Amino acid sequence: MHGHGGGGGWGGGMMRPRTGDDDEALGKVYDHEVASRLARYLKPYRHLVALTLALTIVYSVAYSASPRIIGYAIDRFIDAGDLQGLNVITAAFIANAFIIWASEYIQAVSMARMGQGVLNTLRTQIFDHLQKLSLSFYDRNEVGKLMSRAQNDVLSLQELLTSGVITVLEQLLSIVVVVIFLFSMNVRLALVTLAVVPLLVVIMAVWQGMARTAFMRVRQAIAVVNAGLQENISGVRVIQSLGREDLNSRLFDQVNHEHFQANLQAGRLSALVQPTVELLVAVATMLVIIYGGGQALAGELAIGELVAFTLYIQRFFDPIRQITMQYTQFQRAMVGGVRIFEILDARPEIQDAPDTVELPPVRGEVRFEQVSFQYHDNIPVLHDINLHVRPGETVAFVGQTGAGKTTMIALISRFYDVTAGRITIDGYDLRAVTQRSLRRQMGIVLQEPFLFTDTVRENIRYGRLEASDEAVEQAARAVGAHDFIVKLERGYDTVLHERGGNLSVGQRQLLALARAVLADPKILILDEATAYVDTQTEILIQRALKQLLRGRTSFVIAHRLSTIRDADRVVVLDRGRVVEQGTHDELLVRGGLYANLYTMSYSVVQAGGPNGRDGHGPDGATSAAPLPQPHPQGA
Repeated sequence: MHGHGGGGGWGGGMMRPRTGDDDEALGKVYDHEVASRLARYLKPYRHLVALTLALTIVYSVAYSASPRIIGYAIDRFIDAGDLQGLNVITAAFIANAFIIWASEYIQAVSMARMGQGVLNTLRTQIFDHLQKLSLSFYDRNEVGKLMSRAQNDVLSLQELLTSGVITVLEQLLSIVVVVIFLFSMNVRLALVTLAVVPLLVVIMAVWQGMARTAFMRVRQAIAVVNAGLQENISGVRVIQSLGREDLNSRLFDQVNHEHFQANLQAGRLSALVQPTVELLVAVATMLVIIYGGGQALAGELAIGELVAFTLYIQRFFDPIRQITMQYTQFQRAMVGGVRIFEILDARPEIQDAPDTVELPPVRGEVRFEQVSFQYHDNIPVLHDINLHVRPGETVAFVGQTGAGKTTMIALISRFYDVTAGRITIDGYDLRAVTQRSLRRQMGIVLQEPFLFTDTVRENIRYGRLEASDEAVEQAARAVGAHDFIVKLERGYDTVLHERGGNLSVGQRQLLALARAVLADPKILILDEATAYVDTQTEILIQRALKQLLRGRTSFVIAHRLSTIRDADRVVVLDRGRVVEQGTHDELLVRGGLYANLYTMSYSVVQAGGPNGRDGHGPDGATSAAPLPQPHPQGA
């Protein structure tokens, strides 16, 4: 209902910075609230959690035991020339290797099962929750941002849940086990081996601070590149018509180069980790060889133990390297978790009260009783509206830009709740009945009908799933859509492209009307149903409307005289107030605002000017010239 504007951009000759966008933020490495909430999703997988933790311990102990087995083999069997004992220890080494393989494999499968199960539940919950949120939520949140949260943020959690957590847990446990093995073998040599750890901690702390800034810059830079690419593709017609290709290419080259530089800096920082750890491994190895070699020469340390210590150096620093590589993944996952739970925590502003009742089949009497309304920006849109619509009456709303026409029909549908006063249907306050029972008896045809990627038949059946194929065809015949449908490649079984892209605007509108006929609502809302169609298609739609409006209470937003003239009553809105009511002829005789609008629009048509359209502005009303448009025969 609301538009989102923004300054700058490619059209203005400069790129709009993406500062302050929480979608490009990197958060904490560990967020306890996110972690605890994610843990609740693991309850159905308690047995897998226990199995995974047990296998993690088994894997870490077995993996860390390998150097100790090698050292033991050297000292007990190789030095002694005991071939039989060497064969036994070799078999033990192979068995240990099999334990490592089996525990890691089963552990990975278990984690994948848990992680994908949690993600499946999260995706379903997000989808269900988004379906239930009020339109005011979508007024405040861009569709692209919601898509990012439902897709990219869940993907960030996928990396964390299926591999990240268990990897870090494994590595931390491996470090602990290695340290235990080192100190159990030789305390002094263990202290020498770990002497470089304080230096490593300092280096990693400095690196993480620099890396956070660098990775943030990369994410912001790619966001600008993607925004520019999307804007240029969407606006290619305007760009080519104004000859902006070269200029926009230079602008894109600038932001693309910024992305290039940001990635180079991040790459340089990432490249520091591996050599730094390797350097520290070399230093620790040198210290062990120097100090441990002296002990071995003095007979205080066995050669096998010295070899084991040397191997343990790699076993100790490998997990640190792995944990460092998980750093940004954890940050992205925690931010993703925060944003996902923000959506799930959002509560629908329009909710059924505990004492609501089912709305029985209605006659269609609608009353506005001292209704006032304002959107979330606290700008009043409607003021003290009083209106009584009789069952079966067709009411057309007319008014200038921002008069509040679209807001009126949004309130009738209870997409928003009134700020003051009340709206009733057959005496029932809309807030006292369930939303489902209310909307089951309503039909809405928008000026840009939405069709789904499905067959023509299923699109018509969308509002009444139990309808038979014969009923679908009858609805299509009633609105004049049958003839063009049967000419499609597969008739009613033709699959429509995204939003019905393989049909003309008029054909899409006829399908929307057929959908409304099939649903058989008692109250019908038409939002400029003939806005974007040619004269021939409009004639078909007008015939369909006569069939559709018969016997129903109908509310129509329209600017073409052929629609307004047939209405039982025209309600003229001005700045959120009802200023005139009556038939088309009565209002012309009265000489008020409606007559002025008619005169102005008739002059435009006579001069060959454009037809007015009812584009939705920030208040939910109109943004283009909303003037009643007469046909030549209505002059």
